[in-house]
Amino acid sequence: MSVDADRIAALMAATGQQRRPVEGETVAGRRPRWLRTVDFSRPTKFTTDQERRLTRAIEAFCRTASSRLAAERVPCELELLDCSQHTWSSAQAHVPPGSVIALAGIEPLGTRIVMSAEGALLTCALESLLGGQPERAARTDRKLTDIDLLLIRRVFETLVEALSSVFSDHAGIELQVNEVDPAGETTYLEQPSEPTLALTMEARLGRASTVMVLLLPYHAVEPILGRFSGRDDGADRSDPGTADAVRAGINRVDVTVRAEVADRVMHVHEVLALKPGDVVKLGAAAGSQVTLFAEDVPVHRARPGRSGNHRAVQVLGPVEVDE
Repeated sequence: MSVDADRIAALMAATGQQRRPVEGETVAGRRPRWLRTVDFSRPTKFTTDQERRLTRAIEAFCRTASSRLAAERVPCELELLDCSQHTWSSAQAHVPPGSVIALAGIEPLGTRIVMSAEGALLTCALESLLGGQPERAARTDRKLTDIDLLLIRRVFETLVEALSSVFSDHAGIELQVNEVDPAGETTYLEQPSEPTLALTMEARLGRASTVMVLLLPYHAVEPILGRFSGRDDGADRSDPGTADAVRAGINRVDVTVRAEVADRVMHVHEVLALKPGDVVKLGAAAGSQVTLFAEDVPVHRARPGRSGNHRAVQVLGPVEVDE
């Protein structure tokens, strides 16, 4: 296949200008190929399945946290807006300026994650905690006092407790607030290239609509990520206690066992025409073995006989199933 040199130059120029082919354009008689920008700097350490399951966990956190905050007279509604994967340096850009951050430690891993909340949300929450109306909250650019920070820590503790309850159900870990930083400085926490999952949430309190961000560095949650995947790394290891419990439960189930000499398929009119004295040939020798069934499942080959005055069968071996 040969392509005109001018055509090649035109395509290269269009690519350099990031111009996508318009519908109807063809290249050497072929259908147009649409250009798509790929950001190779974005990490992919979190799998799609892990992102989906973590998203569901955070959606559950939003519901739980809203209920717990309402119980403390802070009628805040949380909703997950976005879940995306970045390097740590890029993920910090999702934290709005002027936010307060809380470092939450993960036990027993000994690692930590970051939760941020805008100052407008926290001042409205403080007003609610003190019995006021969130709409009457003071301006957010004032310097926070020690009492403000104490109450803000309480708000973060309520949020982290809700997150801990969700993560405990999914991964068996617990979280607790280690530090609250009103300056919102997160640069020093991780390496700039550390893969990080940024979960952005909307927080509505009173008339204010603000943003909360949860940053999950990969190394901080790596040991428990298997529990957010389709297959847990330890799922293939059998639990003797569970196996014994299942076996004990099954042992109490009643099963009908029957012995079948042979069978024959007949048409309905042949069955209706049967009368006393007729002989139905089963197609098996008189001394042939019988099949022992558990319900409708063939399980053993057997020899017919008797035990005292009762009919019986002697088990010879398992039924061979054709694969």
